[in-house]
Amino acid sequence: MILALYILIALVAVGSLLYILHRRDLRRNPPAEAEAATTVEDDSQCCGMHITCEKDSLLTSVSKEIEYYDDEELDRFRGRRSTDYADDEIEEFRNVLLTLLPGDIAGWGRSIQLRGIELPDDVRDELLLIVAEARKSSVHNNPV
Repeated sequence: MILALYILIALVAVGSLLYILHRRDLRRNPPAEAEAATTVEDDSQCCGMHITCEKDSLLTSVSKEIEYYDDEELDRFRGRRSTDYADDEIEEFRNVLLTLLPGDIAGWGRSIQLRGIELPDDVRDELLLIVAEARKSSVHNNPV
């Protein structure tokens, strides 16, 4: 019985030492998978290394390049709050959104953010709904 106790103590001590050394090594040299997950190799297609594909993301931190979608006239709304739009101005945003190609919708949302334009609340909700539906359908059509 005492021999089993000594073996258990030795296993716990060796296991703890190995765990501490492993954690130290991870801090010094992060695994290659973590480094690869933070880079994008090709903008034209998803690489599969990210939770969300860059071309489907609405986050401005993903891409800093402003791209126009024949919507330069919307720049006049720069700096305006999302609640300060008239009905005809909201329809102008909605018209641009609904005439975009499905693959351009997320990029347009990023472009609007980068240009400092707040979408009207209704149009922003529609944009988020369209992007969410597109993601949902792409997950169902392209299982990993």
